[in-house]
Amino acid sequence: MSSDSVFSALSSGRIAKLIRSATSRVVYAAPGIQELPAQSLVKLKELLMPPEVTISLDYDERTLRMGYGDMKASEMLETAGFEIKQSSGFRSGILIVDERGWIFTPVALYLEEEPQSDETPNAIELSASQVEAFAMRFCPLARQDAIAKAPSQKAAMEISELPLEFGVTPVSREHFEEVKKAITMAPPVKFDVVRQVRVFEPYLQYVEMKLTGAAIQKHRVQIPPDIQKLGAAADLEGRLRTTFDLLERSSKLSSEKLEEAINLIRKDFTPSLGKSHGRVVLKNAKPHLEECLVEFRAQLATHQETVKLDLQTKLDESRQQVVEYYLPLAKANPPKAVIGGSMIQPPPDDVFTKWLSRRLEAAFPKADALVQKMVLDVQFKDVTFETLNQPDFLESVKKAFPDVDWEKAYSEFRAAGEKLRSKI
Repeated sequence: MSSDSVFSALSSGRIAKLIRSATSRVVYAAPGIQELPAQSLVKLKELLMPPEVTISLDYDERTLRMGYGDMKASEMLETAGFEIKQSSGFRSGILIVDERGWIFTPVALYLEEEPQSDETPNAIELSASQVEAFAMRFCPLARQDAIAKAPSQKAAMEISELPLEFGVTPVSREHFEEVKKAITMAPPVKFDVVRQVRVFEPYLQYVEMKLTGAAIQKHRVQIPPDIQKLGAAADLEGRLRTTFDLLERSSKLSSEKLEEAINLIRKDFTPSLGKSHGRVVLKNAKPHLEECLVEFRAQLATHQETVKLDLQTKLDESRQQVVEYYLPLAKANPPKAVIGGSMIQPPPDDVFTKWLSRRLEAAFPKADALVQKMVLDVQFKDVTFETLNQPDFLESVKKAFPDVDWEKAYSEFRAAGEKLRSKI
């Protein structure tokens, strides 16, 4: 870092190096602190005459999850005996080392890695007067020294009346433990992993579309065992065995047109990346997909109304078919339940008919219940680190969307995954 440069990049490594050079004082105020600067501060304790150190952080679960600081670094400082002051909501950064000082923008590692070159500066060096002005706002000893050196009693009084604006209250042991417990129970995702995933987030989302309950023509009714025992014949062979098709496959209540429509939407907007990945949609095409889904849901609602009007009649007709089919079989081989429940022997036809109807009514569903189960469920999910790292992911995406420059996105993905190395 050039000594005559106003703009510079303050990474954790550079901050650590500056701290190690301190002889009289260090002021560090920021949302959080990383391990390298914390290690340098601990090293100062080993000096014969350690400099005065003031540390002010927004020690909070949220700042740690954003990557403004590291919990281990804060614990390291507390174990070494440093008093950490709490500056809730503070999002700027101030570093003072001896007579030099900087105001800098702390980096949330959740979003990006730290700057490593002065070509991407995040800090401005303060003038000598600015250094003293900031120091007096943070450090009681700096304030006392300024009062002692004041040119007049009036100036000394004015300095003494300046409030300590940051870090008045020390972080309590209870607060340390509370934050530690929260982070330990749900550790933050590694920040380089998060940044890798974010490379693809603007491009893709996984999507699952399930149309359930609409295929009424595929529903089958279990014929009660005591009716099955009556026998079988060939005239209903296509629909009647131990189960019975609710509707003919060619019925106008069939969901075939709906299934064709949703399959076309899947084909046009959500190509499959293979069994191990599922279907994805391009983020910029998602609004068009959602428009199609709105239209499809309207189509589904119309189908539901049609079904609601005609289905119960169809179900009653189907049930009556079964009753008529089994009636002669029941008369030829009367079930004991019919004989035992009839005042007339042998039982008349209407007794057999009523018995068959009651038994089948319990087995046949109601139209309202079937209509209510017709639902289009659509779930969007963001890409994950695990799926992005599967060896066939890029090739699958290229095949699904051949006109997108995936090489550029994938190179950024690989670069974001490199280990963070502080250049000191």
